[in-house]
Amino acid sequence: MAKKKDAAAKSGAPAAPEAMSRRKQFAETYKITKRTDPKIGLWLLLAFVVAAAVGFAIFWILPGSGALAWVLSTIGALLFGSLAALIVFGRRAQSSAYGQMEGQPGAAAAALRMLRRGWTTTPAVAFTRQQDVVHRVVGPPGIVLIGEGNAHRTRQLLTAERRKHERVAGGAPIHEVVCGREEGQVPLPKLVKHVQKLGRQVKPAEITDILNRLKALDANRSAVPLPKGPVPTNMKGMRQNMRGR
Repeated sequence: MAKKKDAAAKSGAPAAPEAMSRRKQFAETYKITKRTDPKIGLWLLLAFVVAAAVGFAIFWILPGSGALAWVLSTIGALLFGSLAALIVFGRRAQSSAYGQMEGQPGAAAAALRMLRRGWTTTPAVAFTRQQDVVHRVVGPPGIVLIGEGNAHRTRQLLTAERRKHERVAGGAPIHEVVCGREEGQVPLPKLVKHVQKLGRQVKPAEITDILNRLKALDANRSAVPLPKGPVPTNMKGMRQNMRGR
């Protein structure tokens, strides 16, 4: 088996599927970002050059001389430059993704997929014919109901959903958030951080109990898909690139 692997490596066999997948994700994210941020390439180049110069200077002043100093400084420049480029790329990719999603039906649900482990997101637990939607997140703060759409209709929808959830929540905290740009609303780019900052009000064991209680409520709902539209729903690759993976 080892001989086959060595032979494949020597014969120039294609890279592993995982590596290919990451490269494709990175390339796809770059293409998506470039649509709304045409200067992304220049920003990445600038970040790399500036950080590489700083890295080179830092390693150059360390003890050492001759060829060793050049090697260490070059390595430091490459490391600093690559790290800076990845950080800039992640932030601008995130801004671009939110910019493309904002205003589209289901945008809040797509953004909430950025939440990490310990959070359970259920999109479109309630909706109207006018595409006003309420999504639900269960996590450390308890139950968080997120509405998006017309401000007046969304508030009514949230109030109705809060009453339904209070019947089965067993006293669990219930929060209401409206995603939007109007006064008192949370902009889409800040939605995930806003939800995370609601604090830790329930323990992991209590989260499991809440989810079990909500099954009875969800069992009586009819499954309704999110409105179709140009909303990027596959955020996994985008999220990995934002973290520099």
